[in-house]
Amino acid sequence: MRHTADSAIRLEHLTAGYARQPVLRDVTATIPRGQVTTVVGPNGSGKSTLLGVLAGTLAALQGAVHRDTARRPAFVVQHTAVPPTLPITVRDTVAMGRWAHRGPWRRLTSEDRAITQSCLERMNLGDLATRRLDTLSGGQRQRTLLAQALAQQSDLLLLDEPAAGLDADSQAEIAQVLTEISATGVTVVQATHDLAEAQRADHCLVLRAGRLVSAGGPAEVLAVMVQ
Repeated sequence: MRHTADSAIRLEHLTAGYARQPVLRDVTATIPRGQVTTVVGPNGSGKSTLLGVLAGTLAALQGAVHRDTARRPAFVVQHTAVPPTLPITVRDTVAMGRWAHRGPWRRLTSEDRAITQSCLERMNLGDLATRRLDTLSGGQRQRTLLAQALAQQSDLLLLDEPAAGLDADSQAEIAQVLTEISATGVTVVQATHDLAEAQRADHCLVLRAGRLVSAGGPAEVLAVMVQ
């Protein structure tokens, strides 16, 4: 595949899986820089496996991943993956995003605290900063996890179904934030099985049974999901 200046990631004949059992098979695609890309497909199609490869936590079995990004990816898990009874405040959770720069055992600097506060405000969490996670709604917890990722100041943001289980207002709010983040030059890649969520993206990769079946703008490619 020809490299273009506006591509953040290129996948070339990527095969990946677990215990040498392929989940993704021979995927070749480009992820554009500074845009929101959704990875769409039903459960078991390979979405989470692809995110793992992009995050660097899962090695390719075959093929190659070419990243033209400067910093370690920031990964946002689903809010349901975080124990709701974790005895930690919203501010402390967001500040953990600075560990990527300082390490978990070093004191945060004034700059770290300023970045943490900025991310809290960006996600409309300023009034909730001293609240514990176990007092928050699912949407508030998801916004907290997104703020934590923003605090890493990465140029590649990966999200695993960030709107799953949230109400329509929370879904729309997160989608708007992702659009704003991408406008600053950050490349956003999110997995979803929700076609309405995928329609909000700039670019889509459609997976089925571990294979890429379509790629391009949402209006062009999502029709394959209903065939």
